Amino acid sequence: MSKPISATRLALLGVAVNAVLAVIKITAGVLGHAYALIADGVESMLDIGGSLVIWSGLKLAAKPPDASHPYGHGKAEPLAAALVALGVLAAAAFLAVESVREILTPHHAPKPFTLVVLVGVIVIKETLFRLVINKAEGSTALETDAWHHRADAITSLAAFVGISIALIGGPGYETADDYAALVACAIIAFNGVRLLLPAVHEVMDSAPPRSIIQRIRHEAGEVPGVEEIDLCHVRKMGVDFYVDLHVKVNGDLSVREGHAIAHAVKDRLRHNNPAIRDALVHVEPI
Repeated sequence: MSKPISATRLALLGVAVNAVLAVIKITAGVLGHAYALIADGVESMLDIGGSLVIWSGLKLAAKPPDASHPYGHGKAEPLAAALVALGVLAAAAFLAVESVREILTPHHAPKPFTLVVLVGVIVIKETLFRLVINKAEGSTALETDAWHHRADAITSLAAFVGISIALIGGPGYETADDYAALVACAIIAFNGVRLLLPAVHEVMDSAPPRSIIQRIRHEAGEVPGVEEIDLCHVRKMGVDFYVDLHVKVNGDLSVREGHAIAHAVKDRLRHNNPAIRDALVHVEPI
């Protein structure tokens, strides 16, 4: 039975694939007079830095809690995702400027062989997207890396359409691939914003989806001795969740009995929800 690929190995795989694709795309773009392909290659070079940031974030997030970080290092994941998203936005701006410059500069029509290169890139990147997204399992960093691969596939598809128009249209349509590069920039920028927002929300300890909170309240309410659930706060740290919960119990119970109920709530939550790293349960009299 084959050993599953780890998150950090997937990030390193992304680095290796992007390095190879960047060389192929830029070389094919220069030889084939296709700026959309060159732009795509430059974006792949930036992806190398992004994948390295993701890899570093995953490695740091996997470190256990210590005296300086009692809640662990999970925030390294959304921080890495935010850095990559900002890099995506910077890449979109740079490529947009270069695309406009190419539109204003007369040049040769792209070569047909560039379409073959793009088809290969689309297949590889879509395969990488599916591989990484299936492994993400709630990891903001891995989800960002996965959608980065999907964005590459989409930009390559835009380049394919632009170059096809330039080849079919003939003289006068040479700039079609440059306009395709502009479309790709818009797609890249959209993905950059879409990837940045969840990372920022996680860094700011935004509440997870309401369904998660409702499930936790329900699980805690099922514990014998719990009469009512008061406060329930949940925050995400990497792929883990930390819960702060106030439960109400019979006010006539002893401290020992109330303490036992609190431990039962914590044990139930962690047993039924493996993503919960820790739960702080406060007992109040009803």
